[in-house]
Amino acid sequence: METDNLLLLLVGALVLDALLGEPDWLWKRVPHPVVLAGRAISWLDHRLNKPDDSSAERRRAGIVALVLLVLGAGILGSIIQNLPFGGLLSLIGAAILLAQRSLVDHVTAVANALEISLPQGRQAVAQIVGRDPETLDEAGVARAAIESAAENFSDGVVAPAFWFAVAGLPGIMVYKLVNTADSMIGHRTPRHEAFGWAAARLDDLMNLIPARLTALLFLAVGMVPGHLRTVWTDAPRHRSPNAGWPEAALAATMNIALAGPRHYAGKTVDDPWMNGNARKLANAGDIRRATGFVWRAFMAGIGLALVLSVLL
Repeated sequence: METDNLLLLLVGALVLDALLGEPDWLWKRVPHPVVLAGRAISWLDHRLNKPDDSSAERRRAGIVALVLLVLGAGILGSIIQNLPFGGLLSLIGAAILLAQRSLVDHVTAVANALEISLPQGRQAVAQIVGRDPETLDEAGVARAAIESAAENFSDGVVAPAFWFAVAGLPGIMVYKLVNTADSMIGHRTPRHEAFGWAAARLDDLMNLIPARLTALLFLAVGMVPGHLRTVWTDAPRHRSPNAGWPEAALAATMNIALAGPRHYAGKTVDDPWMNGNARKLANAGDIRRATGFVWRAFMAGIGLALVLSVLL
């Protein structure tokens, strides 16, 4: 499939996702593709990740599992893409695997809850971040939601869109599978530090360009090109090789500070601040401002895809 066709299909998929999001009536009746991917990952984890094996053996097993998963997703995507009406099927498949509307809905839910009370805000933000919600004050809840908006716009929208533009339905399916594997087994726990090593490293690699593209989109719609130096300085200090870029860019765009020390599972993680000289107090209104910037960046991404479809 030619690049310009893929880009036009991508635009259609982005618009479809923005309009429909994740229809509950459908996914209550049939499993979402990401759920199916999760089941496959879990199946391989239970069968190949043996506690009695050495760390080296478990790492090799994780590589084998990832190769099987990637090959399966790539082959399945290629078959679907080459069926009759493969373009339409690819558009629908991409729309299902994009998460713009779902992301905004979940982040907005935190703003709605926080406007009612701090306990409800904590409960809502616990659905989208992994930190200890009881340690968060109002500003902490708001910053956590904004950070989630930044990172998940990169992981859930820009990165899958990028890989669809590069490799069509197989590209977006492989990306979503790798990203799901990273979220399930890519943690440095005794069980998964070795077995999930390959998934975590490949996820880092596949997000390398999209994370930086996300930062540029935020800076472009915020009309703050002068903050590029701030982002360039702050982003590499983040503990993630990629998450710091969208977080630092949205922090600069909104003129607030994000990240900083946080609590996970009872332990304090002393992360550096992104745009640390800006204000650290945030509230529900700032969450809504963040979703506004996410929508603007989303529209800028659609415009970029349209321009590239003409030029390429």
